Parts: sequence; structure tokens; C-alpha cells
Amino acid sequence: MWKYEHSAETTVSPEALWLSWSDPNRWPEWNPGIETFELDGPFAPGTSFRMTSPDGDTVELRFVEIVPGELWSDVFTGDGFDILTVHRLESLPSGRTRVIYRTEITGPAANTAGPEIGPQITADFPEVVAGLIAHAEQSA
Repeated sequence: MWKYEHSAETTVSPEALWLSWSDPNRWPEWNPGIETFELDGPFAPGTSFRMTSPDGDTVELRFVEIVPGELWSDVFTGDGFDILTVHRLESLPSGRTRVIYRTEITGPAANTAGPEIGPQITADFPEVVAGLIAHAEQSA
């Protein structure tokens, strides 16, 4: 297994952050890694979607779990490995909110695929989380 996690704290409420997350068609507004986005149904478990990066690479994923106001996860299935990314909001006792992006690569080919593609997939997490927070601040 290969795994990576990035988190950041903010004064933005979980509700405002969730509004930015729960409208996937607007993700390109705040996620610099998404040039275009196509959704095959509702923001719900089992729905597939495609994201194309600014360099033209397209990836197809599927929503796995959605807990409104708290988390959503997606999965990409490769040849001998799965890439699961969990996006979570945690309300902190200080009144702040922690935004967490966690990726795990599992399966028979994970020990090879993880070190090869994991860092590429997660390299922009700090920028993406910052974009989400800024978008939610402006929208609130």
C-alpha cells in the first residue's frame, strides 16, 4: 500500500466548504488541476466522472462514499491497483475546520504503482486545498 495525506486548517465553516465540494461541475473554478469536468449523474455514490488536466490527460473516477457536510471519496481502478482519495472536513474545538485529502493506492500492483504515480497524483494537494478554501471564503 502507498498513502499520502495533506491537511490545512481554516476559519471557513464546514458548510461553506461543503457547498464548494458538492457542486462538482464548478470544481474547475477552484481546482487548478482540472481543465474540464464531466459528470455522468448526480453527486452520489456510484456516479462516474471524468476530469481532464490542463496538459490534456483525462482520468475517469467513480464516487464511492458521500456523507453530506463531512466527506466524499472517489476511486480510480487501474491495472492491478486502486487509487482511493478521501476528502474530509473536521470541525475542531477551536472553531476552525480541518480540510483533509488522503490518497491510498492498494492492490497487487500497489507497491510498484504507488511510488511511480502516487507523488504525481498528490503533488498539487496543497494548491487544491488552498483553492477550495479561497473559493468557499468568496462564496460565503
